[in-house]
Order: sequence, then structure tokens, then C-alpha cells
Amino acid sequence: MYYSRSIDSRLLEWKQSANHKPLLLRGARQVGKSSAVRHLALSFEHYIEVNFEKQPELKNLFSNLHDVKHLAMQLGLIFNTPVVPGKTLLFLDEIQASKDAIKSLWFFKEDYPELHVVAAGSLLEFTLNELSSFGVGRVRSLFMYPFSFDEFLNAQGLSSWVEAKRKATAKEPLSDILHNQLVEQFRTFLIVGGMPASVATWIETHNYLQCETEQDDIQQSYYDDFSKYASRIEPNLLRNTLLSVALQIGRRFVHNRVEGEYRSREIDNALLMLCNAGIIKRVNHTAANGLPLGAEMNPKFRKYIYIDSGLLLRMLNIELNSTEYTRQVLISTTQELVNKGSLTEMALGLELIKYSGTQSMQELYYWENLAKGTTSEVDYITIKNAAILPIECKSGTSGKMKSLRLFMTQKHICEAIRCSLENFGELTVTGDNPSPQHISIIPLYAISNLFY
Repeated sequence: MYYSRSIDSRLLEWKQSANHKPLLLRGARQVGKSSAVRHLALSFEHYIEVNFEKQPELKNLFSNLHDVKHLAMQLGLIFNTPVVPGKTLLFLDEIQASKDAIKSLWFFKEDYPELHVVAAGSLLEFTLNELSSFGVGRVRSLFMYPFSFDEFLNAQGLSSWVEAKRKATAKEPLSDILHNQLVEQFRTFLIVGGMPASVATWIETHNYLQCETEQDDIQQSYYDDFSKYASRIEPNLLRNTLLSVALQIGRRFVHNRVEGEYRSREIDNALLMLCNAGIIKRVNHTAANGLPLGAEMNPKFRKYIYIDSGLLLRMLNIELNSTEYTRQVLISTTQELVNKGSLTEMALGLELIKYSGTQSMQELYYWENLAKGTTSEVDYITIKNAAILPIECKSGTSGKMKSLRLFMTQKHICEAIRCSLENFGELTVTGDNPSPQHISIIPLYAISNLFY
């Protein structure tokens, strides 16, 4: 069964656009790219799917390509499917396996623009980096991620809850009953994660153990991919680096905590490859004195987060040979879960990425006071309405948000967000500040409210 994704509307917009450039759907393995395209295909009369990993012999058709119309005709004959512009969708899946197929997207734009062509693949960034000036002005990219919490609720038929929380405000918060139900759903979401196979298993079985089996399969597929790049980097280095990222979630990444006698440069290369594979995301340090945030990025200070909370918990539980991490998510009080767990900080970052849009690869930023002898830190710095907006993942009273308030004072910022598992609310802090500091309290389950 297909569960609707937010990217479905973007794909439909692309189909209906008069200027539908060839589309490249990008993202980590098993986030649902192929399923989304097949769902889009239901709106076409004819559909051709080429999978270059399952049908490697078809790569020969794309070698020394000069006429994409002739190529489309050949594919139509092979798949016994009419190729009719406006009525046929041509899907080139696992396209990273063929550089010639990637280059063909350029020619489809120039010589056969009326045909709808969409491509997808995992580990695409490695191949694209080897192609100079890929697709400039000729190919449109969309980026796809695991299920967001809103998508998780919608998949369970709880769309009315999504609408209710999007309408909630500090002045009109949710009822205690609905708030508590959403908190419990969010706990479940942390464990199940957003990988489509795990989400589908949860909806069908409501069995965490069966979700873990799906997560194991996904994690193994990532490890299997590492062996494909043995000529570039040692697979064990990638595995050890990924495990170290998991163990250092929520903290500045320290290279010497990676198991093995590796140099910092080798670990940096492994981190870059994991980022390119979409398995981890960087959280860059920014001084946040102005826009853009990346202009004052300090590459020596970085955090990393894993692509999915469910996969992270599964990896950590395997490392401990227990279910301790999952147990803590299930039984911790909401305050303990937010204040003591780096998992919720990571989940906040993932939600920010998922709702930020599909048009470009999203970057995350955090702030840390680099002055000697200080420990102040704000979890995420983002932009809203062309202004810097700090976001802290913390439960508790205003008096316990020293880092957030210090940042606001230093940067002369009056608006901030505190994310927790409390209901909607707001705080106004005056003190010695020239202007009052207004802090909006938004539940972790309602991050999407910042984007609607």
C-alpha cells in the first residue's frame, strides 16, 4: 500500500508544468523515491520503468547517445509500451549506475522536452561530482527524505490531528487530551522512524520488533553500499565513522573517538562520503551575526545527525546488546526525554530539514560561544521572514534557558523558539535587556507550524 507523501504534490506540479525539465529525484537509499514516482505514474496513461541495477544490459542503449527520440522508441519496443509525449512517463531508476544515462537527461531537455522523464537513484552525489557542470539549467532536482511526523500521522489516518496542531497557538493551545495523544504518537515516531518500510510495518502490525527487522535490513543495505566504494575508502572506516556519529549525536564531533588508528583527514573524507550518501547530515557552526548563516561558518566545529531516529536507536541498541535506548524513549517523562536525550535534538533537526522544502539540499546550523571558559550553545539557528531565529530543544522554565537568552542578548534578537513536549505557550523575558525577549513554546510534534 502506498502512503501519501508531501512530495506527491511537487511531482504533480512538475507533471502539469508547461516547462517540465527532466526531473532528478535525490535522496538516501530506501526513503521512498521509487514508490513516489510509481504513484505519480498512475496519473499517466503509459509508464516505462528502467532500473539500471536490475537491468544493467540496458545501459548499452545510452552509450554514445545522439538521438533521444530514437532511444525512447527503442525503450517503447522493449517494454511493449507506447511512448506518447504528455501521456507516457519514462522513469530511469538507479541512474547512478550509468553516467551515460545521467547525461541523457541533458539531451531529453534539448531534443525531446515534451516527454516526461524522471530519474532517481541512491548514492547519486558520488556520480554527479564526477560530471562537470551537470545539468546546469537543463535538469530540475527534488530532494526527498524519510517520513516527517506529519506524514506519519497522515499515513495512520490522523490528518485531522495534523490540521488541529497547525491551527494551535499560544493563545489557543490544544486540549490536554489531544496534546497527550500527540506526545505519545511522537514517542512512537522516534522509535519507528520515518523510513517507509518501517512506517508501513508499524501501521500494519503495531509491532516494534517487526519494525526493527525492517530497520536492520535498511542498515545492512547501507553497509553493503560501503563495499561499492572500497577503491575510494576503506569500508571499515565508513562503518566506524558512522557508529561514532551515532554515539556523538548532540555533541560537537570529535575525530579521535572513531575506532581505529585513522588520521583526521581520512575521517573527514568518510564523513563527507556519508553526507553525500544522505545517511548523515552536517550541523554547521555559525557565528550568526548576519545573513547568510553560512558566511560565518566555522568548519572546525561541526555536529552530525543520522538520517532517521529509528535507525539510530536500532544501531545504539545493537551496540549495547540491549533495548535500553528504546526503553528510555518509552518510559522517560517528557522533561527527561527532552532535556537528557540528544535523540530529541536530532529529531528536531530532521524535522527542520523535512519541512524546509524539496528544491535544494538543506543545511543546518547551530551556535556555540567559542569564548574561552564558556559552554553556551543553541541547538539550531535558522531563518524565518528574512531574520535569524534561534531554536532550542529544551524543557523547563525561562530561567533554565541561559544559552538561548545569552544568544538573543548578544545578537540583539527579540524572537526565539523553545521546542519541548509541552503544549503551545509563550514567555516574555525582560530583565536587563533593552527590548523584551519573546520566546514561543512549540511542541516537538508541531515543528511544521513554522513552515505554514
